[in-house]
Amino acid sequence: MTDDRLIVALDVPHAHAGLELAQTIGDAAGFYKIGLGMLCGGGLALANELKQEHGKRIFLDMKLFDIGATVEAAVRGLAQFDLDFLTVHGDPHVVSAAKQGAAGSDMKILAVTILTSLDRADLDAALIQPGDLPDLVSTRAGRAFDAGADGVIASPQEAAMIRALPEASGRLIVTPGVRPAGAALGDQKRVATPAQAIADGADHIVVGRPIWQSEAPRTAAEAILSEISH
Repeated sequence: MTDDRLIVALDVPHAHAGLELAQTIGDAAGFYKIGLGMLCGGGLALANELKQEHGKRIFLDMKLFDIGATVEAAVRGLAQFDLDFLTVHGDPHVVSAAKQGAAGSDMKILAVTILTSLDRADLDAALIQPGDLPDLVSTRAGRAFDAGADGVIASPQEAAMIRALPEASGRLIVTPGVRPAGAALGDQKRVATPAQAIADGADHIVVGRPIWQSEAPRTAAEAILSEISH
């Protein structure tokens, strides 16, 4: 039985490389994230193959954002693939539309609060209202839950604050921006170790580069699983 708290991000260029990586990792991981970077490289086909032929759980990281009718239609189409998680931006009208599109399926809608690659300076440049970033994340999470989100995407540094929200009861917290001790941060600015993210209330951690850039991806995945099991 694999520990599905670890979601491995298949942030590789195309489906062939993604399948090779998943086969290399083998039964050390049972949950994979496929994002926009692979969408034009066979990402949906890979999602379907990993789900239907290999029994893996799939997190499709599309971060959808559009008018309600378009989001609802897109989610309804994606729900046909029997996926597990789908991300949308955490604006209430987007979340509500996504939940309508997912009706009748088991696909969980996860709302993006504020991308883990952003800091306050980035928000200022985007004309986002003033305020401490953790407070904005918490507020957006609460509003997304009120709109029906099954969970949220947030950095590990905000996981504890979100878990403490009354609206978060029974909802999922999924944290990217997770780096094992000593790993390079890459483009992530709000990070934590796998064990810390789980301790702070995350249900799932998403790890990409520290695994797929490793010379031994399976060993890297196993080391992370060992860390969160203690």
